[in-house]
Amino acid sequence: MPFATLALYLSFGLFCAMALAWGLARRPGQSGLMDVMWSLSTAIAGACGALVAAPGAVPARQFAVAALALAWGVRLAWHIWQRGHHGNHDDPRYAELRKEWGNNADARLFLFAEIQALAALILALAIAAAARNPAPFPQWSDIAGLAMVVIAVAGEGIADAQLVRWRKVPENKGEVCETGLWSVSRHPNYFFEWLGWCAWPVIAIGPDAADGWAWLTLAAPAMMYALLVHVSGIPPLEAHMLRSRGAKFADSQRRISAFWPVPRRTG
Repeated sequence: MPFATLALYLSFGLFCAMALAWGLARRPGQSGLMDVMWSLSTAIAGACGALVAAPGAVPARQFAVAALALAWGVRLAWHIWQRGHHGNHDDPRYAELRKEWGNNADARLFLFAEIQALAALILALAIAAAARNPAPFPQWSDIAGLAMVVIAVAGEGIADAQLVRWRKVPENKGEVCETGLWSVSRHPNYFFEWLGWCAWPVIAIGPDAADGWAWLTLAAPAMMYALLVHVSGIPPLEAHMLRSRGAKFADSQRRISAFWPVPRRTG
């Protein structure tokens, strides 16, 4: 299937999936389902795109890429579902957006959902392009890229588990987590999420980028970095943390890196 045709099919599926997510998220206490649906639909679209027959594509690479894309999406969706008390949870970011949008909340939320579908399309196409690399499998770039995905999924899972475990301690209520990976980054889960998307250009471009579409995969990590660090990730979450934790979180901001895992500052 030509890559442009694949993009049309995937875009239709993703826009429908996020329309469904919008319908679910409109109900009180269900906004967390938006992120669950986004994670699953992005992973499924990416895996389907990876497995579609294409001239020169190597089946072993296609299956490896599809499997890791699904592993990423299922793990993330399950974590968000569990974090939201099995889907009955209003994410602070969505709650703040609803408050800001007022009477136009439903219409603005639909537009927001479809913008998420567009972002998911860019990511799914990066996965599909990586699977279409016609070079013999495995190349060093395949090993490096697939290892990056494994490290990213494991690292994000460890960070999420550390935070869940920390929150279960009653004495930590109202405090700021600074243990484990959270001692070197205020958002280690976001860092590993971004790292995972850096893997697909490595696989797609490889030693020799024969396919012009491969270079477009660089849009995936670039977009995710912008979204996580400057738009819908860190800024609204940290604004919420400052409102709920005040000076304690401001102190963490002074000492711990926002995104990159580096030793925390002293003094």
